[in-house]
Amino acid sequence: MAQVFIGSEALAAGRVNRYQLANTHQRVFPDVYAPRGDLTLLDRTTAAWLWSGRQATVTGRAAAALHGAKWVDADIPIELNFANNRSPRGVVTRRETLLGQEVTSRGGLPVTTVARTAFDLARRGTRRSGIADLDALADATRFPIGDVLTLADAHPHLRGVRRLPSMLEAVDAGAQSPRETYLRLDLIDAGFPRPQTQIPVARPNGRWYYLDMGWPEIRVAVEYDGEHHRTSRTAYTIDVERQDYLIAIGWIVVRVLADHWRTDVISRAQRAWDARTRRAAS
Repeated sequence: MAQVFIGSEALAAGRVNRYQLANTHQRVFPDVYAPRGDLTLLDRTTAAWLWSGRQATVTGRAAAALHGAKWVDADIPIELNFANNRSPRGVVTRRETLLGQEVTSRGGLPVTTVARTAFDLARRGTRRSGIADLDALADATRFPIGDVLTLADAHPHLRGVRRLPSMLEAVDAGAQSPRETYLRLDLIDAGFPRPQTQIPVARPNGRWYYLDMGWPEIRVAVEYDGEHHRTSRTAYTIDVERQDYLIAIGWIVVRVLADHWRTDVISRAQRAWDARTRRAAS
């Protein structure tokens, strides 16, 4: 983590001089600086909070990351609950009611609680990106859906509250990446029953394989293969052995890559589904 600081404070304290600010540091937000180099999401979140004069509460995806959610890009806009409509580029401010029990602390920063963070994520953005964000937060925290729904009673007039139940109903903590979330939603939108995620399959050595998603009652699985499956020789070898074993014990595995067309993935899943359901009916 870089040392992020308020420039005017550091100058007044003699910790840096103007030459150092201009030549060995980078301006992150107005009057907020850090040493030159790449900044993490935590660095940028801290910088946004400092820009607010240490008054804001971190919300949204940055708050989710502070609670441990993975797959949050380092360059996302930092969302703050703060009364300022002239925020710099890279900061989004909103002025919404936050009750005392909806604010906590993570990493020394004031941040919305897990439940309030989920409440905000469910109300904003597109359906697919919102569910992916909620999946990541659920994976990290296993937040109770009921706790989030309760917040709707306290904030009935906030924008997006009406879609809260449908968004939360779609959440699945078993998703291991946004791509897996999108794949699950594609299958559901195509008319398939909601797939189970992280399906355990016993291995001969007493260990387990976990399939991304599928329908264990008919032994059909759909799995998303990330780039490491193709770039790592070790991962590729393990995948071949895993696939052979699953086929040997009766599973049909539909493997999906990033460049596969959605229509093709759905067609392949449908063929696997039809093959198994026809066999069960005969």
